Amino acid sequence: MTRLEWLIAARYLKSRRSSRMVSLITLIATGGVTVGVMALIVVMGVMNGLQNDLREKILVASPHLRLLTYGEDLVMGGWADVLATVRGQPDVAAAAPFVLSQGLLAAGHNYTEGTYVFGIDPDTGAVAVTPLATKFVRGDLTFTTTRDDVDGGIVIGRRIAERFSAFPGAKVTMISPAGSRFNAALGAFVPRYWEFEVTGYFETGMYEYDNAYVVMSRAQAQRFAGLDSAVTGLELRLTDPERADDVGRALEAELGYPYRALDWQSQNRSLFSALQLEKLAMGLILLLIVIVAAFNIVSTLTMVVTDKTREIGILRAMGLGAAKIRRVFVLQGAVIGIVGTMLGAAFGLLIARIVDQSGLIRLDPSVYFIDRLPVRIDLFDIALIMVASIAVAVLATVHPAGQASGLDPVDAIRHE
Repeated sequence: MTRLEWLIAARYLKSRRSSRMVSLITLIATGGVTVGVMALIVVMGVMNGLQNDLREKILVASPHLRLLTYGEDLVMGGWADVLATVRGQPDVAAAAPFVLSQGLLAAGHNYTEGTYVFGIDPDTGAVAVTPLATKFVRGDLTFTTTRDDVDGGIVIGRRIAERFSAFPGAKVTMISPAGSRFNAALGAFVPRYWEFEVTGYFETGMYEYDNAYVVMSRAQAQRFAGLDSAVTGLELRLTDPERADDVGRALEAELGYPYRALDWQSQNRSLFSALQLEKLAMGLILLLIVIVAAFNIVSTLTMVVTDKTREIGILRAMGLGAAKIRRVFVLQGAVIGIVGTMLGAAFGLLIARIVDQSGLIRLDPSVYFIDRLPVRIDLFDIALIMVASIAVAVLATVHPAGQASGLDPVDAIRHE
């Protein structure tokens, strides 16, 4: 493109006293592109933030991969040899046995509430499978008690602690379904009651964990669940979480029946699939804003063609070819698209940063699992949005550019 084409395009974009309306519509078209790009960037950032934040929250207490068993008891007996085999795999960064069962936490004599009882080894070092211990506000994985009248120590979620007023030092009662024994005199099963001291509490930011999880040592959890020396299974931390499904299938093939693998993606597939679908739908809907702005570009350039018909005829008569006239109008659309896209990207990134860092939009964690609206900017998404926006703006120039380049010089000069 020559300098002359740039000069003509710039002149047509500028406002003159006789064509204020054209200039105003140009600004509206640029603003439409700006709003569309800004909305796309913010919404895509929110959807990425939700996916990323939910993933991090889920993996606080859930490992990348769990190795479990089939069978009537659904427990793993000779787990030590299996653990040694699993730790020898190159994709496995850490592995440990765990116990996961359920119990009833009692408050007074009339109220009980179901909880998940999670038993883990007291390891917070580099071989820890999950970062749960880093979320302990009080207490640690030693579960050290200060009372003599309890069966052991537990660490509970913050929401449970607040609901039961069970903060460090308090004694709570838990009922174990696995410990039920038949009482012939009563003719019924009598559950076993355990007394525990709350040695700490944790806050992960994930509603499900903070509201329903009780953590204790693995040995204590084995006694509570009546497993003797068995465990529920093995939990694994992988070098690449995205390969959890492949690693799980490889372990199932190597270990054979009755072992089965359950990866974190399978456990939450419906949730992440819904988020991905929502991201796609929102992106397509908001892209319509950019397309509407493209129609504004069409109308703007069409008005420019009408307003500049005589000038275009003179330029054609002076020897400026049809292809160059076409490029003049393509340049105008490209400038509108580029300016609008750049402004939209700048405003979108600014708004996304403000929303993310300020925690301005709060969420109900019982519904959304997280307590604030996170925003995560993905450079690939930004690039895709900007390229699509500019491409739509340029495509919008096809009709008016063709209209301008097809004008007959004589008829154009005679145009009133």
